[in-house]
Amino acid sequence: MSDGDVQVSSARRKRVQRLKKYIVGMLVGGIMTPLVLCIVLWIQVRHLGQVLERLTGEVQELSDQVRAQQERMDEFVAAEAITGQGNPVSSESNRELAGHASEPLTGELVLPEEPEPEPEETPAHRVYLTFDDGPSIYTDDILDILDTYDVKATFFVLGKETDSAREAMKDIVDRGHTLGMHSYSHKYTEIYESVESFAEDFTKLQDYLYEVTGVKSSVYRFPGGSSNTVSSLDMREFAEYLDEQDVRFFDWNISSGDGSSRLLSVEDLVKNCTAGIEKRGTSVILLHDSANKSTTVEALPIIIENILAMEDTVILPITDETEPVQHIH
Repeated sequence: MSDGDVQVSSARRKRVQRLKKYIVGMLVGGIMTPLVLCIVLWIQVRHLGQVLERLTGEVQELSDQVRAQQERMDEFVAAEAITGQGNPVSSESNRELAGHASEPLTGELVLPEEPEPEPEETPAHRVYLTFDDGPSIYTDDILDILDTYDVKATFFVLGKETDSAREAMKDIVDRGHTLGMHSYSHKYTEIYESVESFAEDFTKLQDYLYEVTGVKSSVYRFPGGSSNTVSSLDMREFAEYLDEQDVRFFDWNISSGDGSSRLLSVEDLVKNCTAGIEKRGTSVILLHDSANKSTTVEALPIIIENILAMEDTVILPITDETEPVQHIH
């Protein structure tokens, strides 16, 4: 082979090698570029998810604050209507024997009838702890405190659809407390727009609670109370609808004051919750189970201890037999 042929062959090998390197480079670039783009896109999506989660929490917190301010206004209105008034206690009439047994035949052995057990005396002061707006991050803490003192309460919940909220609703029922309704959405303008809108919200919540807990709730608390100033319709129309559904509504005659946007001190909460109990037969205390009500949880043990220390006083959950406290009649 001549020198010229050798040079041509060498140049050809170099071109082939360069072409191979170019092809390999193209293949590597074609694989790595989409992979890098996917990693960058995944990082951005994860970051956006974290931002969205944070913004959702902030929006929820702002919504709770707005709702709390509205309820605070309504509590002031309700307080004006009930200041200085105790809730009348309904008395039960004594049962009498209906008729007498016929005279026994001569010679027949007649055993004396066992006397009927004496009815238990009703405590003079019955107190009902009620918590609105839950479940929240504090529901478990509230339930644990109630268990510590062997006290039952009533939770007027909203239609929250998170896994933690559903578990809390089940826990409320499983621990022997009363599960009440406080509207599904808690959106005043929508709920009180008409009886039809109210009925839709009510049915949605009652069905949801039954689906989650197996309990068909029969007690209700109006958002803002029955004396709220938001509804353009007469609240008696909504009360009549509840009556048609065999559901009773409960307001309150003692407010803790924790419905305001301002975080009350433990001392103020204890004072608000225990004032006037010994002057009433029935005391329904309004508290809130909300994410921004940390001092309510801190004050709860002291509130319970002070109430239990009162003479002839008991803490009870609301039941179908409970005499309701209502701002409207």
